[in-house]
Amino acid sequence: MSDALYTHQVQIYYEDTDLSGIVYHANYLKYFERAREHIIGPAELARLWNEQGLGFVVYKAELTFREGARLGDTIEIRTRAHLASPYRAVFDQNVYKPGSQTPMVEGRVEMVCIDPTKKLVPIPVPL
Repeated sequence: MSDALYTHQVQIYYEDTDLSGIVYHANYLKYFERAREHIIGPAELARLWNEQGLGFVVYKAELTFREGARLGDTIEIRTRAHLASPYRAVFDQNVYKPGSQTPMVEGRVEMVCIDPTKKLVPIPVPL
């Protein structure tokens, strides 16, 4: 897992918003999940699960909201990932309007890897 910057765009639809037309706060966790899945790759995640019984779970999530995305917006999830230990990966994930340098939402998600018995295992190499 490198410290490279990954960018994933999300279109905001009516279903993403609350009564005021602003993205419902919990949806940012879904957007972060999608971005992480694109970094690792859906095929690799499926292979790890199907062949080795390994899966990833959220250990910790922190979000700071500065500005809400609105219906019709396109946002970017910019992610940097690194291993904090052999057992924990940290994803710094921030939401931006395309071209902006000011984050709308700042997030940090820590993930761990588990086996089929839900036992903590080292994150597989070369992730």
